[in-house]
Amino acid sequence: MQKGKSEGSHQPTKQDHRQRGLVNGALLLSFAALIAKVLSAIYRIPLQNLVGNTGFYVYQQVYPLYGIAMTFALSGLPVFISKLIAEIDDVTVRRQVAKRLLCILAVFSGVLFGILFFGATAIAVAMGDRGLTPLIQVVAGMALFMPALAVGRGYAQGLFDMRPTAISQVLEQVIRVAIIIVVAWLAASQHWLVYRMGAWAMSGALFGAVAALAVFVPFYQRLFDRHDRQQLNPNIYGWWVLAKRLFREGGTICLFAAVVLLLQLVDSFTVKRGLVSMGLSQDAAKSLKGVYDRAQPLIQLGLVIATSFSATLLPTLSAAINGRRPQVVQTTLKTLIHVSVALSVAATAGMIVLMPVINLVLFGSMTGSLALAIYCLSIVFASLISTYNSILQSMNQYRLSLIALLAGVLVKVLFNFQAVVSFGINGASWMTVLSLLVMLIIIWIGSPAEMRFALTQGKFVRKLALVTVTMAIVTGFVANSLQMWLGPGRVAAIVVTGVGVVVGIAVFIGLALWGRLFTTREWLTLPGGKRLLKSLVNTKK
Repeated sequence: MQKGKSEGSHQPTKQDHRQRGLVNGALLLSFAALIAKVLSAIYRIPLQNLVGNTGFYVYQQVYPLYGIAMTFALSGLPVFISKLIAEIDDVTVRRQVAKRLLCILAVFSGVLFGILFFGATAIAVAMGDRGLTPLIQVVAGMALFMPALAVGRGYAQGLFDMRPTAISQVLEQVIRVAIIIVVAWLAASQHWLVYRMGAWAMSGALFGAVAALAVFVPFYQRLFDRHDRQQLNPNIYGWWVLAKRLFREGGTICLFAAVVLLLQLVDSFTVKRGLVSMGLSQDAAKSLKGVYDRAQPLIQLGLVIATSFSATLLPTLSAAINGRRPQVVQTTLKTLIHVSVALSVAATAGMIVLMPVINLVLFGSMTGSLALAIYCLSIVFASLISTYNSILQSMNQYRLSLIALLAGVLVKVLFNFQAVVSFGINGASWMTVLSLLVMLIIIWIGSPAEMRFALTQGKFVRKLALVTVTMAIVTGFVANSLQMWLGPGRVAAIVVTGVGVVVGIAVFIGLALWGRLFTTREWLTLPGGKRLLKSLVNTKK
């Protein structure tokens, strides 16, 4: 018997359309962020190959300042602003609030620009290298673009239109990366001083910001064409109230989005000076710091692998929390955490086992492979922190994340210099891992019970450990055997790395299927998971 339309279906409501738009927009934004992150990680490899360890050191010393400013303009403040805009139904009020936020951020960015530009020499001296002064002054210019980019992106996202943010993000990275590579090639061919190269490479960020801002010109034309005179409720949208919310809630989001960059910033002030204190010459210390900085693109790529696919589940989680559907919340939490942990652990184990040949393939030498392998452990902790923090933000909980972040950064600040003096760049790597571990422990202890149980319930951790250790042993054996057969050299290392990656992925997937590491829902979350399950079912038939 065929059911009538009234029984079996319902007309899509405005809420359904809005929810669908939110999910599609979040997926678009995640895809754009994935492209931008991959670009941001990969360009460092040709940069290092063109300008060498010392040139790479010069660029990386100042990069965390740029990265933190970009986090404020791209993923931190826009998230808070979008939530604020989404709460407002009246169009006139929405526009006036946007203008006030723009003014507040303009004051903040002006102060930040002044500190960085006029204090550039003092900051460079604190980093142990006065030659970095012009690079810091170039980075200071990024602060001036931050208000317009943050408000433009946040306003559009608050209306569930993710296209302007996605377009501006990709456009900005493409232009910046193109300029950096061109500058590196010119510097290598024309034998520029490394500091001149660094300043011009950093200027790519300014050109990228101009291009990104061009996307929002129509928005600002509409915003300032109208002279709204409606009175705003001072208790909700007063200048001081907005400023407090902006820096309390928005600032927490920004800091956590920049957690790895904050630890890198501590390295900028301590690693090179620590290497000099342990007896290295200035030139040797700069070169070795450049070797240590090779970890940055590797960690970034690892985090992209670990977090990009799990991020697609966040809109579903937010919708379930807002809709007060505890069963869906619990299932999504479990899936989100399992996928994030498994991908990060697998990526970390694979990179550690293959690190010497990866180092040779990407950077031309095996120098510092142990330090890079130690640093790779931070992929697991950083991806877990990112996942847990995203879940806590979905629940509108910020305080725990902020306490954890401050504690972790404090550990790095207090002990990093001495760790470098005692153990060299290996000590700096261990301190980064320890700092992230401290953050994770604090978040773990303070998190709601369902977040802790999502990882500890069942045999998931034991199964993951068995699968990962077996994968690492098999991959290591195959890679070492192949390397002994092929001999030394970069070409041989490329073959070993390629075969090692394929073997590692195949063994991990095979063991995960055999050991039933993931549920069907979790497999479907992974790229190609649906096709893999279908082929498995067909094989059994």
